[in-house]
Amino acid sequence: MKEIKKNIESCPELCPVKEALKIIGGKWRLQIVHEIGHEKRRFGELKRLIPAISEKMLIQELKVLTSYGVLHRKAYPEIPPRVEYSLTASGKSVLPIISQIEKFGQELIENNLT
Repeated sequence: MKEIKKNIESCPELCPVKEALKIIGGKWRLQIVHEIGHEKRRFGELKRLIPAISEKMLIQELKVLTSYGVLHRKAYPEIPPRVEYSLTASGKSVLPIISQIEKFGQELIENNLT
């Protein structure tokens, strides 16, 4: 374990936190992952669940999360086209992190309101 820590310290580009934030960082990605959760979600559902995000940004972030292997995109050969997004195993591993962030946020809200 000490060897890994030395490698991380000597090569900042190999920082695990930096690598994780490259994938799940940003304003919208964790919220998208949270809203999909254990469900299959269509684009329109996600747009309704996250009304503050623009359509262009949602499309962009879904593509990025898919390219990193966090989301699975399934397109059905139908008219009109139907596309569903679901979390991969890698994406599901982010859910406990989101749960901890949610707990932290709830504590902040409770402390500020009392």
